[in-house]
Amino acid sequence: MSDRQLSLNLFIYPGGHHEAAWRYKGSAAERILDVTYYQELAQKAEAHKFDAIFFADGPALADNVRYAQRFRFEPITWLAAIAVATSRIGLIATASTTYTEPYNLARLFASLDHLSGGRAGWNIVTTSTAQAAQNFGLPEHPPHHERYERAREYLDVISRLWDSWEDDALINDPVSGVFADTDKIHAVNHVGKHFRVRGPLNISRTPQGRPVYVQAGSSDDGRAFAARFAEAIFTAHQTLASAQEFYADIKRQARAFDRSPDQIKVLPGISPFIASTQAEADRLQDEFNELIQPEYSLTQLRQMIGLDLSGFDLDGPFPRHLIDTNGARGVASRFKLVVDIVDREKPTIRQLVQRLAGARGHWVMAGPPEKIADNIQTWFENGAADGFNVMPPWLPGGFDVFAEQVVPILHKRGLFRDDYAGTTLRDHYGLRRPPSVFSNSIQAIA
Repeated sequence: MSDRQLSLNLFIYPGGHHEAAWRYKGSAAERILDVTYYQELAQKAEAHKFDAIFFADGPALADNVRYAQRFRFEPITWLAAIAVATSRIGLIATASTTYTEPYNLARLFASLDHLSGGRAGWNIVTTSTAQAAQNFGLPEHPPHHERYERAREYLDVISRLWDSWEDDALINDPVSGVFADTDKIHAVNHVGKHFRVRGPLNISRTPQGRPVYVQAGSSDDGRAFAARFAEAIFTAHQTLASAQEFYADIKRQARAFDRSPDQIKVLPGISPFIASTQAEADRLQDEFNELIQPEYSLTQLRQMIGLDLSGFDLDGPFPRHLIDTNGARGVASRFKLVVDIVDREKPTIRQLVQRLAGARGHWVMAGPPEKIADNIQTWFENGAADGFNVMPPWLPGGFDVFAEQVVPILHKRGLFRDDYAGTTLRDHYGLRRPPSVFSNSIQAIA
């Protein structure tokens, strides 16, 4: 077995990642508000030794909820319920630095990490959905660079909050009558442009020290942020060359921050249609694409590139000349990904929306299990990925076939674990437990 092992997360979207998954006869569309459905998915992923399950989130209702299962439940609450039904698998929740406050979020994630015995991960996002601002009393959505500026300060604050109790600050000794060593509990005393936070946190340091930092942005700002803070990166790529460029850039930038590149896991998304033959897998993908509703697909496309194509012939050429590459959207990673597809493949509008329907720009492939495993191995061994976020086109069946037919091939090739080596998400990813920044400090609470 190779010393270097794949990391695999199960990214759970309610019915699956294809936009028409909820209409597919094999999906569990009727169970999307049944917590036992998600507990069962997590238990399956844990049985196959996956590193983590992963939930997306966003603080606004999608424009196109009429045509797809695109509402959100609050993921930390949901993962708390999943934590008690599992024992090893990591639990990654998305939360926004733009629309939450550091102290409240620090308490939520600290509670989840304690509750789960050290399995929490935070997918850090700045939120790209403009309508979220109206839900939080803001006149407008902050621009891209301001959101990242706030995020950087946010991470400084929340990291110090999670560190505010040193590891041995909790005494809990009834005989001596000492519950906590207050010399080892530290005020944060942060005063900055966006936040004023005294601290300390009102709960002791967690099993992992703090949750694993996960990040999902690939813009220039997103890359710099990830290189400084992230321990796992969820990214979208369509080609090996694109993934290799991103991977090398992140590792290079990490070195500039005096970070070990081995302490950052780059995990692209992959959404596989799997069948016993290529022809059968292609037919399966076609079956999903036939369920696409153009009204939904065109709304998705408009959100990605800012272009309304509702009056255009779906089978006509994509009007590349109408894309504004110099506008505010031009810095967004998903915008660039879509433009690259258009420039590389010259699709019709229908072909493009089908291309994006599978996983919103993540890598979609169709084929037999060996082909899926071959592609995973190629990316893993050629500087493009440390593992993958598996995004089944539909659930639960799309995950079942991956776990039962692809994972055994990865086992046989020595690429993926046979069992967990530890109990925490940091253990699974091979990440160090960070020491408190206040260790050996004399700055304790008054």
